[in-house]
Amino acid sequence: MADDGGFAGAGNDPAVGAGAGANGDAEVAIAELFDDYQSGFNDYDVDRICDCFAMPAIIWQHEKGHVFADEEELIENIEALLKALEKEGVSHSEFRVASSHVSGSAALVTLDWTQENSDGEPVFEFTCHYQLIQDGSDWVIACIIND
Repeated sequence: MADDGGFAGAGNDPAVGAGAGANGDAEVAIAELFDDYQSGFNDYDVDRICDCFAMPAIIWQHEKGHVFADEEELIENIEALLKALEKEGVSHSEFRVASSHVSGSAALVTLDWTQENSDGEPVFEFTCHYQLIQDGSDWVIACIIND
């Protein structure tokens, strides 16, 4: 992952290539993580979204931190979020990598999100900062801070 704001495999920025060696492998794995995360939102697939997280997970939003000790608690939160998105007419979520950095088994990634209705009009635009950890060969989300 590079500090230039992109990583390999990100469907949203194909011009950005993978680096060499371990960081290149991390870039590919992290791109796959966020592609799965985005697909989970686009398909309204609670399990797919939940699979992207480490447990416990922390989400900071509206100036409050929430610790999800297990998948059951996280699923409850994701279900409520998806219901709210559906109510607002969100049919597609897309991200752009604003910044990223990998150091060993940890990574920091900032994504700018746009969530659109079926007419392609933006419903929500926001930024999320992700703290990732490596779990074996996989990368998972340990913490999200929503702007």
